[in-house]
Amino acid sequence: MKQIVFIILFFSCISVFGQTPLDNVIYDKKVQTVQLLIDGTDDRYPIISLYGGQQLKLSFDIIGNNNEYFQYTLIHCDQAWQPTNMQQSLYLKGMSFDNINDFKFSTNTYVKYVHYNLLLPNDNMKPTIAGNYIVKVYRNFDETDLVLTRRFMVLNNQTKIAATAKPASLAEYRFTKQELNFTIDYNASLIPNPLQDIKVVILQNNRWDNALRDVMPQFASNGKLDYNYFDKTLFSGGNEFRFFDIRNLRQFSQNVRTKYFDSVYHCLLNTDEPRGSKQYFQYIDYNGKRIVFNKEGNNTDIDGDYALIQFQLSALANIPANTDVYVIGEFTDWKQKPEYKMTYNANRERYDLEIPLKQGRYEYMYSLLNNESQKPDESTFEGSHSNTENEYLILVYNHNLQFNYDELIGSTIFSSGRP
Repeated sequence: MKQIVFIILFFSCISVFGQTPLDNVIYDKKVQTVQLLIDGTDDRYPIISLYGGQQLKLSFDIIGNNNEYFQYTLIHCDQAWQPTNMQQSLYLKGMSFDNINDFKFSTNTYVKYVHYNLLLPNDNMKPTIAGNYIVKVYRNFDETDLVLTRRFMVLNNQTKIAATAKPASLAEYRFTKQELNFTIDYNASLIPNPLQDIKVVILQNNRWDNALRDVMPQFASNGKLDYNYFDKTLFSGGNEFRFFDIRNLRQFSQNVRTKYFDSVYHCLLNTDEPRGSKQYFQYIDYNGKRIVFNKEGNNTDIDGDYALIQFQLSALANIPANTDVYVIGEFTDWKQKPEYKMTYNANRERYDLEIPLKQGRYEYMYSLLNNESQKPDESTFEGSHSNTENEYLILVYNHNLQFNYDELIGSTIFSSGRP
C-alpha cells in the first residue's frame, strides 16, 4: 500500500512540474538565505559558459541543530522554463542525481543552523548542452520531498548584442518608464528562420516576475535583428531601493533605529514613508541585491547570526480596498510571499512585519497586491521615475531543430544609468 501511495505522489509531482513553469521556490520553512552565485564572485546572474570552466555556488541554511541528507538533480527547460522532453543522458554527463556532502554547523551564533554548499557543474554532474536549467534539491532520495529549486543558465554564445536604455520616447511615459533598444547579430547560415526560432527574454534587476517575452524584432536582415520600439520594450523605472545594514549587530547600523537582545537579536528599522508622490532622489544602490556578510566574525557562512528584523511603513489614506502590502527584494525571490505580508496596525496607522534574516546588507521595496486582479503595484509606495538607475539582462534563445530544445546563444547585461 505504501508503495502505491509513493508512486501516486511521485507522478503527481511530475504532473505539477509539467503544468507550470519551474521557478525559484523554497518548499521548507526551515530553509533560509538561499543564494546562487558565480563561485568566487558576488555575481548574482547564474549564467555560465558551456565551455568556460566556471562554476556556480548554491548555498543555503537549514535552521536547527541536525544535518539532513540532501540530493540534487538538474532539469533542462525551454525558454519559458517548462521541462524539455529529453532524457537526462542527452543533456547531462555523469550521474543523474548526487548527494550534497558539503555542510557545516554554525558557530558562536544564538540561532543554530547548518550551512550547505554545492558547486555546479562538478565531476559527477555536468550539463552538455546550453539552455535553461533547474537545480532541484530534495531529501532522503525522495524527489517528492522537495527542499528548494533554483534557476540557472548555460550559454553557448553565438551572437553580439548592442543595447541601450533611456527614458521613454512616448510623452505619456516620458517621466515614469524606460525604453530599451537593442540589436542582435547572429550567424544567418546557422539560423535560417530567425523570426520563428529566436526568442528574446528581458529582465530588469534580475527579476523574473516582470520579465518581457515574445517581443518580435522590428527589422530582420543580413544576420541582424533590430528591436527599436517606442512601446513594446518598456519597463517602469521604479525608484532606488530602500536598504538597511545589519552586518554588525553590536554597533550602529544604517537605517536601524534600535537593537535589543532577548535570546535572539531584534532590529527595529526606521519607519519608512511612502515615496509615490515625492520627487526622485538619486543615490547609489545595488538594484535590490543583498550582501550576506558578518563584520564581527571570520566565516560568514557559519558565524553570521540571524536577527528578527522589524519593518514599519506609514499607512496611506488612499490605499485601495482589498489589497495586501508586502516587502519584496532579492531575499524574497521578488515574490509576494505570505511570510513577507505586512499586518496593518490601525492604532499606529502603519504596516508592520517581523522576519528573520541573516547578517548582511539588504535592499527592499514595498509592493501592493490587488486580491481581485492579482496585479502587484510598487509605484503607490515607491513611485516610478525614468531616470532611476536599473540593470537589464537580455537573453537570446534559438530553437535547435535537430534536437528540439531551446539553446541559450546570447546574453548581455547593461545599465540605464551608464553605457
